[in-house]
Amino acid sequence: MSQEILSAAESIPSSCLHRIFRAAEKREEESGVAVTKLHVGDPYFNPSDDVAEAFMDAVRRGETKYTGVEGLPQLRAAVVEKLRADNEVDSAVSRLLISPGSCQGLAALLQSLAEPGAEILLPELHWPVHLQQSLLAGFRPVLYPLGADLRPDPEAIAAAATPRTRVLLINSPANPTGVVLDRAELTALLDLARGRGWQVISDEAYEHFLYEREHISTASLERDVPVDERIVHSVFSFSKSFAMTGYRLGYVALANDRAADVMKVVQEANIIGTSTPVQYAGIAALNSRADSTAANRKLVQRNRDVALPPLIRAGLLRELPAGGWYAMLDVARTGLDAETFATRLLERKGVAVVPGEGFAMRPDVDERGRVRSHDYAPWARHLVRIAFCVDPVALETGVRGLLEFVEECADGGAA
Repeated sequence: MSQEILSAAESIPSSCLHRIFRAAEKREEESGVAVTKLHVGDPYFNPSDDVAEAFMDAVRRGETKYTGVEGLPQLRAAVVEKLRADNEVDSAVSRLLISPGSCQGLAALLQSLAEPGAEILLPELHWPVHLQQSLLAGFRPVLYPLGADLRPDPEAIAAAATPRTRVLLINSPANPTGVVLDRAELTALLDLARGRGWQVISDEAYEHFLYEREHISTASLERDVPVDERIVHSVFSFSKSFAMTGYRLGYVALANDRAADVMKVVQEANIIGTSTPVQYAGIAALNSRADSTAANRKLVQRNRDVALPPLIRAGLLRELPAGGWYAMLDVARTGLDAETFATRLLERKGVAVVPGEGFAMRPDVDERGRVRSHDYAPWARHLVRIAFCVDPVALETGVRGLLEFVEECADGGAA
């Protein structure tokens, strides 16, 4: 095969998430022993029974034909009501699009906002898929620094921006840090974006998993702004709140009708439509959301409160995450970089975690949008991410194995 890179997609590295996923599967196949999986955000609890019943009832009724690319009208109306009641977001059915998972919704939204040479602002510690999606859409990613507490600083963001900046991405609660932004912080970011003429993407996949405060949707801060002047595009998921990861269902609330019309064209070209039975399952999930989302949050918070404090006492974690499903650990005391730590932990303890440097990749992009090379922020070389949404026994087993490995490293026995 030619050494020449033929496309932008071919130049984009696979994310750290998928590499460790494949490594864990390979170890299970070769050893015949189950891996303790702390590397993937897949919950141990299941959707409520009414979700599965609604899916099966739709199939039995023959509700298996295409819906419009925008999604099932009943589901879109239910989502608009949910946004009004729960998020204080003034949306409308005309601006609400259903997607086969929030990840696809994000990808379509980025494609609809992209233009040649445009830049998108991402945090320097980010979900790797955000970076991949930005590159695939044709954006040039610009990574802005975070403070010591991993919170975004408007002044640092403004300094990182250029005349080609078009989009600011906000992720609260954040993956992988668990940082939750308050109203004042979101307002400052929104004011900056509006003053600079940027669009805002607000990824709110973990909206129901906050442990010390209530979630604030960025778009709720635009309620008094005329629709045509709004700039916040909000992306939500059924995967986390309702444990519907395998169903693949999400939605995007566009800032205005013009943006919605553009994204409809992107959806036409990419998906034709979202699975019809899955959309009926989504209606059922929304109908019982008050009970199910509260119950699911309590399960994850219990995991956080029981399993993670030993990591704080061991000096690996500064504080409990305020939101989301993940914790970033600093394993510098072992003397191992994150990649080596994760590889040896999997080999010796059968525990899978994600090397954190993959959340801090810095690509060098050429004028054609291809990644010429990439490196990682040096301060991230000792970070690893664990998911605490998994089965409580597995989580406590995995944390115990991780702590044992850390002590073995300190004793010189894990070299």
